[in-house]
Amino acid sequence: MYAVSTGVTLRENNLREIEGGNIMESEGILVANRKSLLERPQLLEIVHELIERFDGHLKAEQFYSVIANMRGDSPEAVADTLLQAPGLQGLQGPTVANVYNRGADDKAEHHFYAATICVRKKQLYGAVKTLQKLGGSGVLVQPMTYIFDEEPERWGQLLAKVGLDPAKVNIGNNGHANGNGKH
Repeated sequence: MYAVSTGVTLRENNLREIEGGNIMESEGILVANRKSLLERPQLLEIVHELIERFDGHLKAEQFYSVIANMRGDSPEAVADTLLQAPGLQGLQGPTVANVYNRGADDKAEHHFYAATICVRKKQLYGAVKTLQKLGGSGVLVQPMTYIFDEEPERWGQLLAKVGLDPAKVNIGNNGHANGNGKH
């Protein structure tokens, strides 16, 4: 459900927001012709991109990207602190980088580290409070659009259904898909 920001569109159309009012639930299904997928490498590449984008978006909808300025003796010390705190490990661990500001002699120096983690939406507030207790400040929260990981499970399932070996399917090489391992 999308939030209404100003209500202008609702007023202009004599509408009102209904709390918890789902209008419709829907599901999308990708249908493809087996022969076309096997004979048209460009089609196979398009299907791969669709599957990857859908899966990446569905995964990203569950998370926020959280960035916090953290004090610490080193990036490793900040990472260790986050790895020990429940809910602050991120997908595979935090990313920690120097934060620079101008020093007394107008040269860049760092006093903080920026720690970036992915947090499940349901755990966001608890994660922010934990970051603050650990000395985190300037906490930024951003929605995620995509999380691309390894090849989606659905892609492997599709290849198996059409009888292609994933090790021999090249996607994204010179803009073409090829089912025989050659370009």
